[in-house]
Amino acid sequence: MSHAHPPRLDGPGPGHHHVVVIGSGFGGLFATRELARVPGVAVTVVAATGHHLFQPLLYQVATGILSEGEVAPATRDVLRRQRNARVLLGTVTDVDVERRAVTATSPSGEYEVPYDSLVVAAGAGQSYFGNDHFARYAPGMKSIDDALELRGRIFGAFELAELSDDPEEIERLLTFVVVGAGPTGVEMAGQIAELAHRALRGNFRRIDPRTSRIVLVDASPEMLGSFGQDLSRAAQDQLGRLGVEVRLGEMVTAVDADGLELRARDGSTRRIDSRCKVWAAGVAASPLGARLAERAGAETDRAGRVKVEADCTLPGHPEVFVIGDMMALDDLPGVAQVAMQSGVHAVRQIARRLRGETGRERFVFHDKGSMATVSRFHAIALVGGREVAGFAAWVLWLGVHVFYLIGFKNRVTTLLHWAVSFIGRGRSERTATLQQVRARQALAAQEERARAAAHPAAADA
Repeated sequence: MSHAHPPRLDGPGPGHHHVVVIGSGFGGLFATRELARVPGVAVTVVAATGHHLFQPLLYQVATGILSEGEVAPATRDVLRRQRNARVLLGTVTDVDVERRAVTATSPSGEYEVPYDSLVVAAGAGQSYFGNDHFARYAPGMKSIDDALELRGRIFGAFELAELSDDPEEIERLLTFVVVGAGPTGVEMAGQIAELAHRALRGNFRRIDPRTSRIVLVDASPEMLGSFGQDLSRAAQDQLGRLGVEVRLGEMVTAVDADGLELRARDGSTRRIDSRCKVWAAGVAASPLGARLAERAGAETDRAGRVKVEADCTLPGHPEVFVIGDMMALDDLPGVAQVAMQSGVHAVRQIARRLRGETGRERFVFHDKGSMATVSRFHAIALVGGREVAGFAAWVLWLGVHVFYLIGFKNRVTTLLHWAVSFIGRGRSERTATLQQVRARQALAAQEERARAAAHPAAADA
């Protein structure tokens, strides 16, 4: 029985080894740029968005410090001088490991791209631990859309509070809850606190933004667990000075438009009334990981990451590399460092094979340290086993993030915006629209209507 396949976008033709890279995040971009050094190779990048996202700075887009363009340069522009690379817009939905072809969907329909070698770097999304309906009221922090929606919700909360005469409603609007006490949650809570207590001071006439309540919640008994007790305590003390209320050992059990329910370890429950919630807890690998594992007879872990061989290849398919947030190997964390290094490693293995070298090289991760900002001029860092907190760690954080930003223009404008926000009190990017806030709910309603139309019997039931 024959099966129809989508239209095929052929590779470069005979004489070139065609490498398809799925994703334009840290892993995909670093792999693609490394492939510029490999002779006889042609590269096709297939990505769901037209930009490379510097995800660690998304919280600054959400809180009005940076524009989306500064953390998300166009992939085509980044790769414009790499003549052996092309970029295709599309979300990869399937990988035929036998025919060596990927299937992607775009606004204009499906298409198929063949490969000789494949680098799968589709990244990860937000995990709500089986409660995906929480996303309607508590957006995550994994995309530009998320950050812009949160910007609208955060600044919109102050605007609506200025209009209200109801003290209880004002309190709900000026209560901000961040779920997840990892680096993203800590950075987000710290910036909302600085926004309320410092940047917006004097902007309103009926309300005082400094009366805002910022709550950081996590089911874990400690925040920033990977940094160790001393740095965790230093970060928590700094958040306390900013006025952030840290609630650890409390799990979110329900989320609605007006607040969320928490359950403590002793079984007691409490409710926090809040109109603006941010979800910064948990990640899950792209759904492509499960599909790829099914196709190849491989396994995935609880987060949906594909269990790979020591050289980052798919079991039974040495031509397929799974890297970054999508691979499960040696309990490595889903951080940018792992993505970048595994992307470079995959390319080096491809280059070795093209040179006729045999044997597989194990991927060895070199941990260059971890860091997180808590507030302006204050961060924590764990580098080479050495713990640093305060201004010195903040300067270190500043240098590392400027170094990894793509493009000279992005570095310059980012430094200017940081100067405005950290030395002064301004926020250069406060523009927010109602469309940004309501888009998620509108799309969700549209999907529900589409499902109901496709399965009317189920909808009636």
